[in-house]
Amino acid sequence: MEARKLIDTLVMAEKLKDTMRHCYTANGRRESVAEHCWLAGLMAYFMRDEFPDVDMDKVIRMILIHDLGECFTGDVPVFNKTEEHEEKEKKLLYGWVKTLPEDFSKEMMSLYEEMEKLETKEARIFKAIDGMEAVLQHNISDISTWLPNEYELNQTYAMDKVEFSEYLKEVREELRKDTVKKIEVTL
Repeated sequence: MEARKLIDTLVMAEKLKDTMRHCYTANGRRESVAEHCWLAGLMAYFMRDEFPDVDMDKVIRMILIHDLGECFTGDVPVFNKTEEHEEKEKKLLYGWVKTLPEDFSKEMMSLYEEMEKLETKEARIFKAIDGMEAVLQHNISDISTWLPNEYELNQTYAMDKVEFSEYLKEVREELRKDTVKKIEVTL
């Protein structure tokens, strides 16, 4: 990528460092979208050996770009996100992606399409990790930061996304156990 375009692209992506999610860190600070993507990417990195037949580098690329639309719209929690939110984010994101150099634009559009269809193992792993990272972060954060609906949601969220993999089901079950322990300690 040409130097100026690279810098301009990174300046846009940097907005995710200041785009806050509804979740908190262990120290009580709101988590940024960039931090969510980083931890999800790290999850994928450490899961590489569990999926020897999968292009985990592609999964990591999916994770790196999956929330770039939130540069334009901010983060809307999954339980508040409507089809209208999703369409607006998609329109703004795709408009921006089309301004990137052709090779990157084509690759990113292909990855977004693959993520949306959820037909490949890479896309399904990405989606599972994206959901499980949110559960993990809630388990790490102080329970006083949880919304009332998150007590149940944290026990069930992304369960449907892991059904295709015994390993991911095991990881998700461990996260569920951590959620139950966290709730029991506060009762």
